[in-house]
Amino acid sequence: MARPLISYYGDDFTGSTDVMEALASNGVETVLFLKVPDADLLSRFSGARAFGLAGTSRSETPGWMDVHLREAFGWLKTLDAELCHYKVCSTFDSAPHVGNIGRAIEIGRQVFGEATVPLIVGAPQIRRYTAFGELFAAYQGRNYRIDRHPVMSRHPVTPMDEANLLLHLARQTSLTSALMDVVALSGKAEPEAADILLLDVLDAATQAAAGRLVWETLRAEGRFVCGSSGVEYALISAWRQAGLIGGKPAFPAAGPVDRIAVVSGSVSPTTERQIRHALANGFDGIPVDPLALTGEGAEGAIDKAVEAGLRVLESGRSVVLYTALGPAADRGGELDAASGARHRLGRALGRIQAELVARAGLSRAVVAGGDTSSHALGEMDISALTLKMPLPQTPGSPLCIAHGGAADGLEIALKGGQVGGDDYFSMIRAGSA
Repeated sequence: MARPLISYYGDDFTGSTDVMEALASNGVETVLFLKVPDADLLSRFSGARAFGLAGTSRSETPGWMDVHLREAFGWLKTLDAELCHYKVCSTFDSAPHVGNIGRAIEIGRQVFGEATVPLIVGAPQIRRYTAFGELFAAYQGRNYRIDRHPVMSRHPVTPMDEANLLLHLARQTSLTSALMDVVALSGKAEPEAADILLLDVLDAATQAAAGRLVWETLRAEGRFVCGSSGVEYALISAWRQAGLIGGKPAFPAAGPVDRIAVVSGSVSPTTERQIRHALANGFDGIPVDPLALTGEGAEGAIDKAVEAGLRVLESGRSVVLYTALGPAADRGGELDAASGARHRLGRALGRIQAELVARAGLSRAVVAGGDTSSHALGEMDISALTLKMPLPQTPGSPLCIAHGGAADGLEIALKGGQVGGDDYFSMIRAGSA
């Protein structure tokens, strides 16, 4: 077997499928495990050249990371890939107390060696850009500096109030950092010595330069990298230039299904528009109370939601069950008053989706919300995911195939709160890009 090109840990499940899509749609056979696999499951994917492990660290504490992330990195190290990537959200939202990216980098350096960690966040393919160390992201056709982004500057858990990524990281770690900006990458400057090296990516040229620098120079010093799926997009250019991968494979359209079920824990205005579009195009909506799903009567609330969803599906229509219809309906403050409520909410939605899929005999389903997906899929008896169909119009939210357990063969899409056009749910039902 050839040495794997890359292994990665995704800090949430939607971000993990984002990386899988970037790799597999460019000809790098990839499998994403939802937990550390046993030898039998791992052997089913012996031809893969990239291996992912989907996690939940984006919504976890540094103390949790010290135990669980260290174990995950330890397993990934046994795969002996050329590089190991800690995948973070392309909006870089994080904080000292939750989703601490600095702490994750510290742990990665302890496991893989005390070398410079390249950091790539910009990814033009998903309309994320870094210039002179500052992050910009698109929303509704316009690009915003991340601290002025209409959604991410108001994120309910980790609002971004600092666009300079190295200043943002300095709140989370005492590791030293440096920047290779767009000008340095376009020239022949040597990278500055530091624990963390941020590489600007603004366009195709700087992306290719960043990929070459990581693959041809920094890889010799250490195997650990950090960043968004921009890491993979940058490396693909270097791999293709080196003849390690070929051209893009063709993915046939999945085709339509008669009905699907969507569960959403997102409060994003993007998801709100998608739900409203779905309700106008053949979906029935069922609002579910997030406090009821996480309180003392949670079992009854889950059963009630399942029965309501089944009634819609049995009528031949698709259904979307949602805990909020946009930011105005956010109950986050009330959820945060109860320890662990957000995690319990994700698990409850996963249980609802698992029941709907099994009892209605569904072949396709969607989970919306990055943190929601991370906890929901743990309840759906899925061991691994592979790419069914990339969605070039909405990269980062592909249609996947589930492997293992009762959901084996299920087609499932995991959608981050901000990802996708207004017709995303209808597009998944239609099975077309």
